[in-house]
Amino acid sequence: MSKTDTGTGRDRDELGAAGSRLSTAPQEEAVSLPGLGVIGWARWFWRQLTSMRVALLLLLLLSLGAIPGSLIPQTGADATKVEDFRAAHRTLAPVYDKLGLFHVYSSVWFSAIYILLFVSLIGCIIPRTWQFVGQLRGRPPGAPRRLDRLPAYTTWTTTEDPEQVRAAALELLRKRRFRAHAAGDAVAAEKGYLREVGNLVFHIALIVLLIAFASGQLFKSDGTKLMVEGDGFSNALPMYDDFKSGSLFEPDDLVPFSFDLEDFKGTYELTGPNRGTPRTFQAKIRYSEGAYGKQTTTTVKVNEPLKIDDSKVYLVSHGYAPVITVRDGKGKVVYRDAVPLLPLDGNVTSQGVVKVMDGYRDAQGKKEQLGIKAFFLPTYGGAGMEIASAFPALLNPVLNLEPYHGDLGVDSGLPQSVYQLDKTHMKDYKDAKGAQLRVNLKPGESMKLPNGAGTVTFEKDVKEWAGFEIVQEPGGGWALGGALAAILGLAGSLFIQRRRVWVRAVRGDDGVTVVEMAGLGRSESAKVPEELGELAGHLYDRAPGAPEPDDEHSAPTPDRHVVPAEGAEK
Repeated sequence: MSKTDTGTGRDRDELGAAGSRLSTAPQEEAVSLPGLGVIGWARWFWRQLTSMRVALLLLLLLSLGAIPGSLIPQTGADATKVEDFRAAHRTLAPVYDKLGLFHVYSSVWFSAIYILLFVSLIGCIIPRTWQFVGQLRGRPPGAPRRLDRLPAYTTWTTTEDPEQVRAAALELLRKRRFRAHAAGDAVAAEKGYLREVGNLVFHIALIVLLIAFASGQLFKSDGTKLMVEGDGFSNALPMYDDFKSGSLFEPDDLVPFSFDLEDFKGTYELTGPNRGTPRTFQAKIRYSEGAYGKQTTTTVKVNEPLKIDDSKVYLVSHGYAPVITVRDGKGKVVYRDAVPLLPLDGNVTSQGVVKVMDGYRDAQGKKEQLGIKAFFLPTYGGAGMEIASAFPALLNPVLNLEPYHGDLGVDSGLPQSVYQLDKTHMKDYKDAKGAQLRVNLKPGESMKLPNGAGTVTFEKDVKEWAGFEIVQEPGGGWALGGALAAILGLAGSLFIQRRRVWVRAVRGDDGVTVVEMAGLGRSESAKVPEELGELAGHLYDRAPGAPEPDDEHSAPTPDRHVVPAEGAEK
């Protein structure tokens, strides 16, 4: 390292303004106790909060604080997993509750770190921006008295007038996009301001990311909807099967749109080692924006969502919904609908429940409710393979039904799953052997209930259903823009070097003009001497070296070699 960077006070005095810092980064001051009084303590706290050291520490704490949110179940993401965790860890769960680890991102301690980091960044950016604007409005500092003490230096003599040399140097430096001006007997130039712009952009981008992340968490919404082919959906709270939102979310914040599921198509590998592997999953939908928007047909695929303003509609699951018709003892149709069944494995072996709650009467006219457990195999493998489907596509569909009658318990006011059957107040139907009635049906076949209680028909129409996740995250575009700006700003601050160049031309005692060129960068780098050597070469072409005193007729020998300053490392 050269004396210019670490040298004596005499060297720094000689460089003067030319050796001023080439950065707007705040200087780290020695830690000292504040003076007495509230104002003294407030100033001391503000200096510490806006220091680079504290900002990096807060950023590290924020990263560490996010780890529990990824490892521990969160109430905002899955309340069921949180309850399961509490049941399995009765000693640890109360500790987590007190620390707010089940809702990390809305906890007091995480919010405190977040806000402090936000304030620290703002407090760091504002003075740096103001200082940088002042530097842009000013001019590069004049040349120091001893140019030979700078890290990169070269000199030669010429017969050209000093004024002509300085004019040529000014033109050359401006052509190379230096900010240059004449200052006394020298030309001062500076370049690489984009480095500081990159620093400021990077810090501002971090603030944008923080704001975007906060708005996304506070105003976000996330819901799911299972739709059978032919069903419609409107983006309103009652239409969701499951819904989660941020603490500041309001129902009016939902983006107004609607869509209908016209068709779902899934294809699979039929042969080879990857037999049964999905090839395509896509849902054809017709959607419209707003209450009276024009309907548009599109296809939603896995990882290719439908985007409407801040909302995205993802295709996340699929399955089968066999159409089932139930008739009572008099042959009256009391139920006919496509029943979505939930997949149990990769071959879409599915199960669910048919609940006939109203309108059913048995052969004696008694009013009852029916509950039918359904087990569906898209590809029935024959005898010995009744448990699981052999292939996910509809190659040989079979529907297994297990009927019950009595009271479903839906009138009790207690919530229950549409995919589960509460048999507390239900009675089973017996077959001719006295066992629980269970029947395998193929499309178009019917099962007769005992004692003329009616029939259950598996219709030939087997529909498919698709599961959609509708996510609304305000600020997603700002987060993306902030991330890109941060990358560009960081790249600029790393790869652009801010440097200064001075050219001095004065007439010596022997009447020959002495030209001196020197360069100074923010940090030690080979780029400054290389660039100075290139500039010196071009300037030498305009102001060639003077002949040697002992041989006036010989050609001048230029000294274009750029040497380190006296005392600098070689």
